[in-house]
Amino acid sequence: MAIEREIKLALPQAQVATAAQFFTARAGLAGRAIRLENAYFDTPQLTLSAARSALRLRRTPQGWLQTFKTAGNATGGLHARHEWEMPVSGAALEIDALLATCDEPSAAAALRSAAPHLIELFRTDFTRTLWEIHTDAADVEAAIDQGEVVAEVNGGSAAAEVRRMPICEIELELKRGDEAALHALAAELGRLIPGLAPDNVSKAQRGYRLREDARKD
Repeated sequence: MAIEREIKLALPQAQVATAAQFFTARAGLAGRAIRLENAYFDTPQLTLSAARSALRLRRTPQGWLQTFKTAGNATGGLHARHEWEMPVSGAALEIDALLATCDEPSAAAALRSAAPHLIELFRTDFTRTLWEIHTDAADVEAAIDQGEVVAEVNGGSAAAEVRRMPICEIELELKRGDEAALHALAAELGRLIPGLAPDNVSKAQRGYRLREDARKD
């Protein structure tokens, strides 16, 4: 089990170029863009959501990954959560492998309970542009994500409807060192970019909100 620590910042679309220029100057290299296609799974009764967990299958240029996360804590844009991630052979979840590594009892119990009933609920597909920023205190992976959350819902009627929500955000993930480096980098960005704001809502939570909003309509 790893504990993921990252700061998420909502990025105004008009400021994407400014943020990219900042990261390129700090890293000394242009960003590397990759396409990430993600499907999130839960039961029709939202067993994992009720347990404050999320289950994702991701297609990357290097292959497929499955990830199981707890919601953890999010304050001021800083997210700290348990995460279990591993490669899989193709476009299908391998739940037994996740259960073998999940060492948090309540999370494992929720996943085991949900496993026979999982369905795909929504997708988050986006382009991630990456920079590696190194300081004496820390190594930080900086990313700009641009894309959308997509959910197919009934919206209170028999006909299916596709609902979408844009993604435009910065993620600063601590790879090594002092967490204070994340806050310093976020503060520097905040002084440079008008409208940049901490974001305590994960991509998975946005997907669940899309479905909930449709249910209320």
